[in-house]
Amino acid sequence: MTVLVTGGAGFIGSHIVDALLAAHHDVHVLDDLSGGFRHNVPEGATLHECDVRHAGLADLWQEHRFEVVFHLAAQMDVRRSVADPGFDADINIGGMLNVMEAGRGRGLKHVVFSSTGGAIYGEPEYAPQDEAHPLNPLSPYGITKLCSEKYLHFYHHTYDISWTALRYGNVYGPRQNPHGEAGVVAIFAQRLLAGMPTVVNGDGLQTRDYVHVRDVVAANMAALEKRPVGTINIGTGVETTVNQLFRIVRHAVAPHAEEHHGPAKAGEQQRSVLSWDKARRELDWQPSIRVEEGLRETALWFKERQTDSSS
Repeated sequence: MTVLVTGGAGFIGSHIVDALLAAHHDVHVLDDLSGGFRHNVPEGATLHECDVRHAGLADLWQEHRFEVVFHLAAQMDVRRSVADPGFDADINIGGMLNVMEAGRGRGLKHVVFSSTGGAIYGEPEYAPQDEAHPLNPLSPYGITKLCSEKYLHFYHHTYDISWTALRYGNVYGPRQNPHGEAGVVAIFAQRLLAGMPTVVNGDGLQTRDYVHVRDVVAANMAALEKRPVGTINIGTGVETTVNQLFRIVRHAVAPHAEEHHGPAKAGEQQRSVLSWDKARRELDWQPSIRVEEGLRETALWFKERQTDSSS
């Protein structure tokens, strides 16, 4: 089928593009390259260098009649969303609405939306957090993702465009950039490899649910095949502290580096961990990569990349 991946030159999106091409779909990528990279788009995919808010998106849809869109294009930095919520909403809500209006009546049948489990629930009232957990996002970023899910419900109810919102934990893996909360993996690896001081915010006991990008791609491909309507968590059910994460990455690339702690970030969420039971039931999916294994692999990917660039 003909598929559009918005944000397909970025970290998660480019891995999804790889999987779609391997499954022999006609794959198009929409990306303004503000956060993604041209070299992430593999041969065989068609790149449209364009902002997700561009008025000409309807013409592009009319030409190619995309049946499915994987919508990943977003302002994804939680801290930037706090500093400039209007900019965050313009991209994350305005851009998503532009995609939906372009596809409505022009062949769009299903949306796989990259949402957030890390930011949409807020501090856990119980753990692991399932899809029925109260929604109390603590950042504009989390609010825009929740708002987008509500708009997708509207388009399904009104225009019969089905949707699956995958609420990710903190995604990490090769090609990761240092933006967003899971970007701490890239930040630690890059700074340790460069011999720079690496600072853990606060006491380092804050936890996240780190899920490998290959597992996230598998969930996206299952959502394309099965097309359940609604929200589904994609996580591991395992809490990892920032201290644990730092020490795993350090052991892989710079075992003798010192651990430094700085001030805690004001308003930072302290815990996040997701139940993946619904994903097992509705997508026949489960996480396959243990966080220790995945973090070591990712740290070594950064190390190899640094070696290649310096040779």
